[in-house]
Order: sequence, then structure tokens, then C-alpha cells
Amino acid sequence: VLAGFPRDPEDQEYVLVNNKCQCVTATSKFVPSEENPDEEILQRNIRIIVPLKARENISDPMSPLRTTFVYRMTELCQKCNPVEIELGGETYKAQQSNSCNEPETCYTYNRDKCYTTTFPFLYHGEMKNVQAVLTPESCYAD
Repeated sequence: VLAGFPRDPEDQEYVLVNNKCQCVTATSKFVPSEENPDEEILQRNIRIIVPLKARENISDPMSPLRTTFVYRMTELCQKCNPVEIELGGETYKAQQSNSCNEPETCYTYNRDKCYTTTFPFLYHGEMKNVQAVLTPESCYAD
């Protein structure tokens, strides 16, 4: 069972998955059935944006271009943040997935994470390796 949230207050479409790391959005809404217009059926839409110039290592602009993209709905829908539940008068922490310790493959920058890289910088005839921020809005509080 997937819970969603409305995309727009006027719209009856619900967002089930919004994975910014893998550029996937899955939505659902009830629409009239083609066979029986008096009946509604659940329609799910999956929108996948494939970043054409994604690198194998997104923090390294010199790494080769990624040619394989893998999407598994079970991984996209997993909820890894533990929630507190009450059972028999006692509170327990639980999470909805058992594969949360594996690193998530990102095809683009997750805007919630800070990405950096180093690059050679020539200054007054001296070459230095300088660290650069690739997602400044995620790396700096202000």
C-alpha cells in the first residue's frame, strides 16, 4: 500500500514517489473507466527523466558518461526513515524497508545533499588542487 500526497489542491492526482536522485515521479488518480463511464479506475503514471549527460561518478566531471539506468519501483518506494509505532503500550522504532544500508545510486544531483569535487587551479604559476562545491544551495546554510 502506498500513501501519497496531492500534487495540487485543485488536482485529484496524488504523488506516490518523487525521487530527485533518480529523476522519477510516480502519481496516481481515479479516472472514468472507458468500459463503464459510471465507474472509476485507478490510473498510475510514472515519469522518468533520463539525464543524458550523467556521469558514472556524478561528483567527478571527468568520469565516463553513464550508459545504464536501472529503475526498480521497490527501491524507489522504500521508506528508510524510522518511525515510532506503539505496540502493546510500548513505543518501537520501525522502518518500512530492509535494504536501506545500501548506497542509493544517483543519476543526477540530489538537491538535498552537498556534492563537491576537486579540480586543478593555476594561480601565479603554481598548480593547486581546489575543492569546488557542485550544489551550493545544499552545502551552505545561507
